[in-house]
Amino acid sequence: MAWRGCVMKWTKTQLISGSHGSAARGCRQSLYNQQRCGFRREAKRADTKKGNVTQETNPSPHEAGSPGPPLPPKVPRPGLFTPLMFTVGFTGCSFGVAAILQYETLKSKVQTAKDEEKSEELEKGSQDIAYWHDWWNQLSGFQRQLILLMSMADDFWSGLTEGQRTVTGIIALNAVVLCLWRIPSMQRSMIKYFTANPASKTRCLPMVLSTFSHYSLIHMVANMYVLWTFSSGIVSLLGKEQFLAVYLSAGVVSNMVSYLCKTTSGRLYPSLGASGAVMAVLAAVCAKVPEAKLGIIFLPMVTFTAGSALKGLIAIDAAGLFLGWRLFDHAAHLGGALFGVWYVAYGYKLIWRKREPFVKMWHDMRSLGAGGSRPGGGATGGAGGPRPQ
Repeated sequence: MAWRGCVMKWTKTQLISGSHGSAARGCRQSLYNQQRCGFRREAKRADTKKGNVTQETNPSPHEAGSPGPPLPPKVPRPGLFTPLMFTVGFTGCSFGVAAILQYETLKSKVQTAKDEEKSEELEKGSQDIAYWHDWWNQLSGFQRQLILLMSMADDFWSGLTEGQRTVTGIIALNAVVLCLWRIPSMQRSMIKYFTANPASKTRCLPMVLSTFSHYSLIHMVANMYVLWTFSSGIVSLLGKEQFLAVYLSAGVVSNMVSYLCKTTSGRLYPSLGASGAVMAVLAAVCAKVPEAKLGIIFLPMVTFTAGSALKGLIAIDAAGLFLGWRLFDHAAHLGGALFGVWYVAYGYKLIWRKREPFVKMWHDMRSLGAGGSRPGGGATGGAGGPRPQ
């Protein structure tokens, strides 16, 4: 009777939970009844299994054989169409924004030069050394020390090349993300948005954010040192706006190649780091100036050409990809290096040289906007801005 009452109570509980349609509540009740009547229910399960065995009088040849281990569930391969479209769209937007930034920077420089010329004419002869001497004497000691410190920082900043000044912002952003990895409450969000994994539900945004993400300080220092070393050469060749577009696009393209290789091999694991984008910068400089001499910081007596270094790096990453090495994401390294070589050889002509119609359209939009805000203005409101050449 106790067994029957327990089974009836369990059946009644299951019917009540099913009528309410609450999966979570039904699960909790089912676990509770299993704890109370687990022993007797196990006996019933054994009888049921016995009955099932007696009913199966004609087993199939495959079932009649020796029982084997259960087959693991098939994990569907993640689709790559959405990340591919994101890669194409993000690359196009990066170069479009870079073209607009270059236009705005040139326009700002022209306007700044005009303003400085006017200010020099107005201040000429109005102030002399005595004025600044009196102003300096009126400052306190702390204010003088602060001004001297700011002057030293300005001298240091002015002594950097344009490429080093551009890369400083990238290094600062990577340092901030590295600090965020050390906050325990941020771990789940960091794994979701700052690691690239084709099996994750969020796959597109991490393709960009993982380029600025490093969990290890040594990993970040190594990548940023290489980027700092080659920053002057790449920015002098491309300009800071085009360099930023290449850097961001290379990070997304390298992650796309990594997604493709991970999905093909079935090894779906997360990865992070700026190695793919840094490899693109290194490969672009080495492909553009293959005869340049390079060396190793710890072995200054060993020197080799940039072309030889590029071939060696591509060979190592190709071997690591085909042999399945897991120390680095060799697919991302290889994708970034090939993107850098392709851009220097063909991408510059296909993308950057054809930006003039887009910049002209932006110039016309700015001119119409500036002219429309003035009474009686027309398309000549922005005539002071530079036109694309």
